[in-house]
Amino acid sequence: MSRPAVRDVYVVDAVRTPIGKFGGALASVRPDDLAAHVVRALVDRTPDLDPARIDDVVFGDANGAGEDNRDVARMAVLLAGLPVSVPGVTVNRLCGSGLEAVVQAARAIALGDASVAIAGGVESMSRAPWVLQKPERAFPAGHQQMWSTTLGWRMTNPRMPAEWTVALGEGAELVADKHKVGREEQDAFALASHRKAAEAWAAGAYDAEVVPYEGVDLTRDECIRDSTSLEALAKLKPSFRKDGGTVTAGNASPLNDGAAALLLVDEEGLRATGREPLARIGASAVTGIEPQLFGLGPVEAVRRALDKAGRGFADLTTFELNEAFAAQALGCLAEWPELDPEKVNPRGGAIALGHPLGASGARLAGSVAHQLAAAGSGTGLAALCIGVGQGIALVLER
Repeated sequence: MSRPAVRDVYVVDAVRTPIGKFGGALASVRPDDLAAHVVRALVDRTPDLDPARIDDVVFGDANGAGEDNRDVARMAVLLAGLPVSVPGVTVNRLCGSGLEAVVQAARAIALGDASVAIAGGVESMSRAPWVLQKPERAFPAGHQQMWSTTLGWRMTNPRMPAEWTVALGEGAELVADKHKVGREEQDAFALASHRKAAEAWAAGAYDAEVVPYEGVDLTRDECIRDSTSLEALAKLKPSFRKDGGTVTAGNASPLNDGAAALLLVDEEGLRATGREPLARIGASAVTGIEPQLFGLGPVEAVRRALDKAGRGFADLTTFELNEAFAAQALGCLAEWPELDPEKVNPRGGAIALGHPLGASGARLAGSVAHQLAAAGSGTGLAALCIGVGQGIALVLER
């Protein structure tokens, strides 16, 4: 029995919300509404496409403990007013969830299980609830632990080795130790992220992809600090290690709210959209690493994805690497000596733009697609580190 030919998968369009800061402009917006907003925007921007032709909507969501419960992808379909015949599925690979959604939707199209799909991600860290574990017996007399679902470990299995369950910031410190990345280098990296982001916005580089949420006064990513300086960053105290710490609130990504989505199609679906694609989906890879060194997760994932695509670092036009922490990003760059760092995050990264966990991977993939379209040709890469020790990478081409 012959296997069906693998189909090419194209990115027709990619959109995202402006990214809101924790407790900021988007804090009043439910995550399912954020997801519905970007889904609706894609449909509205492609009027030739009958929404009933969408075979699936795949969304990443890292927390899922609050209003994003009950399969936020399906909720987005319904809230966006798509036909009830359009299904939706939510995936979770923590910080890599949005890119995982793109990979899974692209895989379904490549194998012929779908012709048109929407892939994206969403997170409202502002609205992530506190949760209370159910007691082992009714009406306990003692106090009960309440857990925040905003970020990081909670209700940790006691069988997990202690070195695996350190705070995310301590994991970044461990990467800094491993690669001897000092405080000054991290602050300089953070400053560059803010400057590149501010310059990109001023130049209109994000105009093609950002779709503000109606009724919210936010047209630009909320965490960009145009006026920050090395002197200002140097005054911030370490957040995780009191003695000798290098990771601060200034050289780490903030807590954020936002959503992003991409419209993916095969050749038949492309004809139905009547549009020219931004880029073509290439190879992907996901890998594992010691949980406490999660920041270095992308190192091997990137190498594997490039190898599968028959590409090398010299072939890259642009590379969107998620900046969970400056220490983490610099640690990865140290392990890719053949990579030109000028190609990395040319429009700023998550330290400035923000990191709404489940949405970030879709934001990165969409940004790469738009950058390749602007360049006219080339090869792009999107990659993220993932808590609990994973890395994910995706190659796009035009």
